[in-house]
Amino acid sequence: MKYIIGIGGVTNGGKTTLTNNLIKSLPNCCVVHQDDFFKKPGQIEVGGDGFRQWDVITALDMEAMTNTIKGWVENPVKFARTHGVAVSNTTTNMAGDQEQVHILIVEGFLLYNYPPLVDVFDKCYYISVPYQECKKRRSMREYTVPDPPGLFDGHVWPMYLKHRREMEESQLSI
Repeated sequence: MKYIIGIGGVTNGGKTTLTNNLIKSLPNCCVVHQDDFFKKPGQIEVGGDGFRQWDVITALDMEAMTNTIKGWVENPVKFARTHGVAVSNTTTNMAGDQEQVHILIVEGFLLYNYPPLVDVFDKCYYISVPYQECKKRRSMREYTVPDPPGLFDGHVWPMYLKHRREMEESQLSI
């Protein structure tokens, strides 16, 4: 049995923290972090707002991410082993039968805004935090490419609202 769980949501909302706790608790559980698929800084467009457009789908190599997920679907045992995840042989389901369960958690801020991925999830979750909390958390994080002054209010939060609205309009079951 294979399950793919999507954990999407706002930047600094707790997606990675939740994911890291889940992978410690769930058997045969692997993870794909959308943040691992950002393009190089020189490949990120500068928008009309003057900021590099990190918070848009084109800032990510979504084809590579999709192929990584497909690799797990094709062979979750091989994927787990190549990612350092110990594979247990079987678990007991609610009916008392023995079966091997494999779980993939895919986490990121734009999971549900990329049509080729929408149908791969067995269950989708979305984490949101209020504006002030998100801004506070973001200001405390250290990024490889630091946020320039005004980025959160001028780009990050407006893009979050835009992408969330698009996701809600798609009527994906979250």
